[in-house]
Amino acid sequence: MTHRAGFVNIVGSPNVGKSTLMNALVGEKLSIINSKAQTTRHRIMGLVNDDDFQIVYSDTPGVLDPQYKLHEGMMKFVSSALQDADVLLLVTDVFEEGLNHPQTLDKIADMDVPIFILINKIDLAEDKEAVEKKIDMWKERIPRAIVAPISALHKFNVEKLLDHIVEVLPESPPYFPKDELTDKPMRFFVSEIIREKILTHYKQEIPYSCEVIVTDYHDEERITRIRSEIIVARDSQKGILIGHQGKMLKRVGTEARIDIQKFIDKKVFLEVYVRVDKDWRNDESKLKRFGYLS
Repeated sequence: MTHRAGFVNIVGSPNVGKSTLMNALVGEKLSIINSKAQTTRHRIMGLVNDDDFQIVYSDTPGVLDPQYKLHEGMMKFVSSALQDADVLLLVTDVFEEGLNHPQTLDKIADMDVPIFILINKIDLAEDKEAVEKKIDMWKERIPRAIVAPISALHKFNVEKLLDHIVEVLPESPPYFPKDELTDKPMRFFVSEIIREKILTHYKQEIPYSCEVIVTDYHDEERITRIRSEIIVARDSQKGILIGHQGKMLKRVGTEARIDIQKFIDKKVFLEVYVRVDKDWRNDESKLKRFGYLS
């Protein structure tokens, strides 16, 4: 019996539903899902295993024109996903007229791997005709791609997509042990869960000025003790994050702790602190430490 395995990489503009699709395909909440743009900052891998195949899904940041070294690092994750893809999933939605980064679209059009263009959020389309117009538009742009309407949120066409992906995977032994779910350590997901709460509860520039790091992760028999820091760019942001009498930060910590407990299936004691680091988004040594630059 032949075994198939490969890297199935998900790319697209910010906020088209890449992370929602990744989580629907993997069956676990590995990527932040939030209505704000630019929620995914790293390349996050999720593994789907069966007896005769292994799919290594990869969620990437939304393609954009970099404004900080942080953004340059995020776009490098997108470039690497284009380079090592065995199968590419280009996610768009019913509202998008074309990829907001033409250079990336040109690179995708030149790739010689199977490409699926997935028109997401079709449940929000005005009518069937609007969806068909989008399908025709994308078929014209990349004629050899398979173009399909989906709703990642409602899992419409997701199972069919999985079947098609398995069909085009190259023959290969598995890349990772079959009992693994992701390539990221637990600390990474703890910081992502805390960051998701910041994205949910704060407006304007606050979520985009923050980085979350786990400074201590101590696993005891009955409880996991975690200390984390939220790094912000300005003193005023620190004040907003903490809130009056610390209420906002407490809310973030409480909600994050509940989700972390569900994720690791264990009782958690979580401490969350805030500190100011004015230039972290442009500091190469810090961005390397946070995993954005190699």
